[in-house]
Amino acid sequence: MSTPAVALSGARSGVRAGRARAGAYLALTKPRIIELLLITTLPTMVVAQRGWPPVGLMAATLVGGALAAGGANAINMVVDRDIDKVMHRTRNRPLVTGAVTPRNALVFAIVLEVAAFVELALLVNLLSAVLAVSATLFYVFVYTLWLKRTSKQNIVIGGAAGAVPVLVGWAAVTDSLSWTPVVLFAIIFIWTPPHFWALAVKYRDDYTAARVPMLPSVTSFRRTATEILVYSVMLVGMSLALAVVAHLGVIYFVAAVALGAGFVVMAVRLWRQASARASMRLFSYSITYLTVLFVAMAVDVLTRH
Repeated sequence: MSTPAVALSGARSGVRAGRARAGAYLALTKPRIIELLLITTLPTMVVAQRGWPPVGLMAATLVGGALAAGGANAINMVVDRDIDKVMHRTRNRPLVTGAVTPRNALVFAIVLEVAAFVELALLVNLLSAVLAVSATLFYVFVYTLWLKRTSKQNIVIGGAAGAVPVLVGWAAVTDSLSWTPVVLFAIIFIWTPPHFWALAVKYRDDYTAARVPMLPSVTSFRRTATEILVYSVMLVGMSLALAVVAHLGVIYFVAAVALGAGFVVMAVRLWRQASARASMRLFSYSITYLTVLFVAMAVDVLTRH
């Protein structure tokens, strides 16, 4: 092989290695989870503004929120790398495969958190920056380091971290908090257990092997399904309460009723069928539910202002 060909081959290998390394670091942030968090942030900003917020403010808030969430997820992977080795669902994560070292992952996560705080504090406001980083601290120290391995209520309490982005979005627009963002927080807080337990039903053997007391792995299927149904009903009630507190109209109300009815019906079906297939259907629907509910909230506001 000629010298130019060797150089070209080496360059291509370097590019591939660089892409693989970048992909590994991106995977540390759990992009799909970040997407879901941002889906709730933007509609919240629309409701707080009662219209479209300035584009620059939206962009800065979303970037800061993504950085904070990505850093939190990366720290979670560092702490849970022993668990991830055991579970089939997570055994290909970068810290398990060795694509990234724990030290480098932790440095990467801290850099993301510092960048998130600085970016939000400078381009949005200090309240949004404090809220974003406080969610990370709660997720890491309360959920990951404490509750996840010790309590079957781990995701119930720990899920609060995933509800903070709506507070960040509201604070970004108003530089304050009120009852509307508190109710939005409650919606996501209540939504998280049935959403996550539905997934955990399928992977309960994984959680048992990893000695993580996720509800489906430490109690009966019927008890888990009952808990999911109870939270589903509570979720519908809270979503309807938002219509009153946030002064939303017909579009949101109809969407909340229809989506809530679907959630409860699928929860009842899971309770009756007691199957992993039914649980995954509910899990998939729960993502659609939250996305459409928040989109309906924003559309309702935009069509009336």
